[in-house]
Amino acid sequence: MMRAAIIFTSAMLFFSSSCLADPLQNTAKAEKAIRSHITDLQIDGVQPLKEFPGLYEIRSGHNIFYSNANGTYLISGHIYRTRDHLDLTAARLEDVNRVDWNMLPLQNAIASGDPEGTPLVVFTDPDCPYCRKLEGVLDQTKGLKVYTFLYPLERIHPQARAKAEAIWCAKKQHKTMQDVMLRGTPLDKLPKATCSTPIAENLALGRRLGVMATPTLIARDGRKHTGIMEADKLMHWARR
Repeated sequence: MMRAAIIFTSAMLFFSSSCLADPLQNTAKAEKAIRSHITDLQIDGVQPLKEFPGLYEIRSGHNIFYSNANGTYLISGHIYRTRDHLDLTAARLEDVNRVDWNMLPLQNAIASGDPEGTPLVVFTDPDCPYCRKLEGVLDQTKGLKVYTFLYPLERIHPQARAKAEAIWCAKKQHKTMQDVMLRGTPLDKLPKATCSTPIAENLALGRRLGVMATPTLIARDGRKHTGIMEADKLMHWARR
């Protein structure tokens, strides 16, 4: 219902602005007008949306917004193509927020899965319920080489960092992580963390990459996805 409301609201704003026969057809003029009217938003780039004549995409950090040509409306939400249900906004976000895989410090991640499989990075919180569901999917998925960056969100999961540190310091990191995430091993049953961990570095890395929630996935070509997927969709996405 929320998505439908966003689409409906966006469409209504778009058509209402189109009916005004706005003369600002030139992209440079439109960008100038948008910047002059939308002053409380960091604007990193403006470009026309080819699928919606008269609508402009605004890039702001790791996010995308939309506006009409004179900047009198700011639209927040996703645009879907009804023909094939493609989320145009999500596809565009994947493109503009690509990560340079070669810059990822994979030595700070727990490697698991098929050594010859398709590489996949996962930012996970040991106490995140969606991360646990994803871990179950990964456990049943073949053909992936998974690099898991422990990314505890202490603000909402107070024990997550202690669990992440205990997992990292365990002799069998991946098994211990699965004990916690799939089998519910509590913190007091984990061995004490007595080693140096990369958790602080992982948190800093995630902030730089715009990882706002867990789980967040990164494909080999740098595409990012937040949330869980079914096994077949996950494999298709990772190999795309």
